[in-house]
This record gives sequence, C-alpha cells and structure tokens, in this order.
Amino acid sequence: MCSPRFFGVFAVLITVGTLLITSSLEAKSKIVIIAGVKSHPSGQHEFAAGSKLLAKALNEQSGLDVEAVVVTDGWPKDEKVFEGAKAIVCYADGGGKHPFLGNLDKVDAMAAKGVGIMCMHYAVEVVPDQAGEPFKRWLGGHYETYYSVNPHWDADAQVNKEHPISRGVQPIKANDEWYFHMRFAEPMTATPLLQATPTRELIKRYIHWNPSAEGELGKPQALMWGLQRPDGGRGIGFTGGHWHRNWAIDDFRKVVLNAMVWSAGIEVPEGGVKSNPITEAQLNENLDIKEPMIAVKMPSPEDFNLPTADPATALALPAPK
Repeated sequence: MCSPRFFGVFAVLITVGTLLITSSLEAKSKIVIIAGVKSHPSGQHEFAAGSKLLAKALNEQSGLDVEAVVVTDGWPKDEKVFEGAKAIVCYADGGGKHPFLGNLDKVDAMAAKGVGIMCMHYAVEVVPDQAGEPFKRWLGGHYETYYSVNPHWDADAQVNKEHPISRGVQPIKANDEWYFHMRFAEPMTATPLLQATPTRELIKRYIHWNPSAEGELGKPQALMWGLQRPDGGRGIGFTGGHWHRNWAIDDFRKVVLNAMVWSAGIEVPEGGVKSNPITEAQLNENLDIKEPMIAVKMPSPEDFNLPTADPATALALPAPK
C-alpha cells in the first residue's frame, strides 16, 4: 500500500507537470492566417491550400514556439480567434473585396497594440479612399490601381541581406504575378526586403499596365517590403503568391515563413525558418473546388519559356516611349 507521503509527492509532480505544459502552450506565439474565399482558376489564388501549407511548416516543422491558425473564407465569423495573436497574415483577394474592409477599426486597434500585419499577393491591394492610409501605417504601402502594375514575369529576386528575413534565403528565381510600383508612404517608411528588376523581355503577360510604371522598367522593384511601426508592431507586404506551385520553391517559401515569424516579433533563426520540401501530392491537398479542377504541377524551367505578352491572354505591352 502506498503511503500518504507518496500520494503527496505524486500530486506535486502532477501539478508541476500541468504547469509546465500550460506554460509551454502559453509561450507559443500565435499567428492568425486569414485565407480568402475561392478565387481565380485552379492552381491560382489557392489561398486556403497555400495558407495550410505554410501553417503546417510553422506548427510541425519549424521547431519554433509558434501556433499558426488558419481561418478560411475571409474574415473570421468568430473573432475570438484573434485573442493573443502576435500577427495577422492576410492571403486573399483585395481591392473592394478585401477581408479587412468593414473591419478596419478592429485591425487598427490590434495594430495599435503591437500586433504584426502582413498581406500577401492580391491582399496588398486596396482602394485608396477605402483603406490607403491605414495600409500605409500598417505596411508602409499598398498596390494602387492606375498606379501600380501586375505583370506576370520571371523575377531573379535578391533578398536584403541586412534584414533578419534574409536568413538562410538564397536568390529566388520564380515566375509569378509580381506586382510592382507600389504606392508607398511619403516619406517612405518601409524597407525593401526582396527586390528584382523587371524588363520587357521578362514580362510574359499583364492585366493592368499604366504609363506611370513605364519608367520603372530596368530598375529594382520591391516585391516584399517591411516596416517597424512606432506602435511596436511590424508590417510586411509581399506581392508574390499567384501561382500555388511556387510554394514548392524552397527559398520562395522560406522568405515568406521568415517574414511571417518576423511580423509576429519572433527572432528569425540563423538559418531561417525550417520547413520540409513540398511534394506534388502535397501541392494538390486542400485545393478549392473549381471547374475545371486542374492538377498543380511542380515548378520547372518550362515556366520561363512562355512567349512574351502572349496575345491569347493579354494585349502586347505599349510601345517604349
């Protein structure tokens, strides 16, 4: 028969164990990823599937005390998910459909408390009169229709080696709908974190082309930028993420994971955030149901062999001035 002293020691051990587990859970830095509603043809704007790949890497592979929570179909119906969040990442359609619209005061209140704000691809675009000024405060800048442009082009992107998000990241070569010529705050408050130089030869197609961006060809453009805000929080804008296949590019994925972690106020590991290589089968998990459903292929050199300004998908670029 066990003595009362044994039960007393056992009870203490159970209590200590419970406290350690609770402490460990409380120590995790929470990142809420808002994945937008279904958008674009299959393999493009796969917000839910892309968000889940990134969350899996953070939660299961990074080795960091991070809890990434994915909310699908836009702004969460239960806003309790934001409790304790260190950063909010939005990967969704933007413009007049942006998940932050109608919730700007709530995002602003969280930002004022030091919560990081990161937006990816279309989610960096807002209508200036609706959210331009908040985005300049939170991120340092945004995509503006009739000023910014969104061509699909082959970027050879260089990371800012002076910034923590560069850790473990090599130059990134990827075909994507890399927006550029952002509407940044004046004076500029953001720091370019990932840059590449667009040329006519590198551009495959475009949706919007504006004369204001003509002079930017041949000059380095910010594809990712970051901001350390006066409120103590951080902001990140990232223009890539159109093609779901690009999450299988290790350095493409790593620079985004690094940025997510940095936006949450976490020290980026020396070699960058760890994640396992992504397979073609994993790329095809959690895709939105679209018609027709098209299997996502791994990135390949063939992505760079498309004709410039394909007339089947876009008008030819305006003649040089």
